[in-house]
Amino acid sequence: MNVTDASAARAAAVASTIDRIRAIEGEMGVTRPALEKIRAELLALAAQEHLFPSHVFPPPEAGAKGANRYLLQEDADNRFALYLNALNPGNRTKPHDHTTWAVVVAVEGQELNKVYARTDDGSDPERCAIHVAEEIMVEPGRGICLMPEDIHSIHTTGDVPTRHLHMYGLALEKLEDRKGYDEETGAVTLYNKAFMKPTAQPKA
Repeated sequence: MNVTDASAARAAAVASTIDRIRAIEGEMGVTRPALEKIRAELLALAAQEHLFPSHVFPPPEAGAKGANRYLLQEDADNRFALYLNALNPGNRTKPHDHTTWAVVVAVEGQELNKVYARTDDGSDPERCAIHVAEEIMVEPGRGICLMPEDIHSIHTTGDVPTRHLHMYGLALEKLEDRKGYDEETGAVTLYNKAFMKPTAQPKA
């Protein structure tokens, strides 16, 4: 398959998947059962690894921190945005929310997700009390569903770079009110907006 055919096949598969995801949300709303159905659609897409080869979606240079984030599709109104994130092992984020729903699945590699529970009442917008309630390894065949208020952190493990599909109800650069949460100090701050923007273009 040549580059043009591969790109067209990928675009068609992504578009078809997002059509079904859009229909799921339209029928069921933003609920955990809906996100589970969306995860199933994304797992089926991620299983087509040939559509997302590492030479087209490479991570940053060996040992470099941060992600190469590739935008695969986004609606004209910035909804239903799908990205491929490529990271090297050894990356991590601070606990954060999304303010929109999110589903993450793996094409390749492992990403440990720590999901946090709040034990405070949320009355102070600048303070929190959180603890790890669950750990989920996102790897081929397994993904994670996050409601808008859910708090998680990611930790890339293993010895190979990750290529993971990240699906959001609203494009990352439109999420103005995301918060970061410090488990040790309890500080609540705006989450780094620079982390939200696509950073790379697929290679030919």
